[in-house]
Order: sequence, then structure tokens, then C-alpha cells
Amino acid sequence: MKRKATAVWQGTIKEGKGHLSTQTGTLNQSQYSFNSRFADGIGTNPEELIAAAHSGCFTMKLSGNLTEAGFDPERLETQCTITLENGTITSSHLEVHATVSGIEKEKFDELVHEAEKNCPVSKLLKADISVSSKLNE
Repeated sequence: MKRKATAVWQGTIKEGKGHLSTQTGTLNQSQYSFNSRFADGIGTNPEELIAAAHSGCFTMKLSGNLTEAGFDPERLETQCTITLENGTITSSHLEVHATVSGIEKEKFDELVHEAEKNCPVSKLLKADISVSSKLNE
């Protein structure tokens, strides 16, 4: 399986603007800019999208872990906070609130830890990055 997203940027870093689109159309020329990333501008930003991806991926992995272990997760809610400091993403913190009948805290914590280490986005955040380029003249 492969999924795609496209970013288009026009202009300088501070005065320019861009838009993001995803293969499914969930994001369709969604606006982003310097202000939406570093101030209170309208639009999204890469860190917010990483937080959405990490919280969504982790929550699905945890649901799978719970189901596989014989538990029926009634509700899982995960908030992810991505921290950007001095131009570097330094951390991703997941905070999960769950309603799962019949599970002991120790078992729940074990399944949470496994999901945190093994959801695909957690693995990506530790992965090698590759790039190819083409310059239009």
C-alpha cells in the first residue's frame, strides 16, 4: 500500500503561502503558511498533521492490541503533542484516555507501550528519510 500527499508552495518563507492535498481528497488544497506554522494564521501546518497522523495510528494500533488480547475497547481518545524547538521536532507525546471493560491497569499499560513502540508512524519517526529531486528550468 502506498499513500500520497502533495505540497505546493509559492513565494518566500515568510510572505509565501502553500497548500496541501491528499490522495483521498480529505485535504484538498488546504492552506498553510508561515503564520499558520509559527503564529496564529489560518490553515494547518506540518507539525499539526504529524500529530494527527501519530495519534490516529497509535489509537488504531492500541485498538488492535486490545482486541487481539480479548478486550473490547469501548472508547479510545488520544491527543498527540508535537514539539518543535529551534527548527527541530524534538518530541511526540501521546496522551490516551480509554474506556475498556474488564482490563487491569498493568495489562492496559503493557498494550499501550507496545502500540507506542510499534505503530507505523512511531516507527517512521525513527526511520531513514530518502529524497529524489528534479529541477524545472
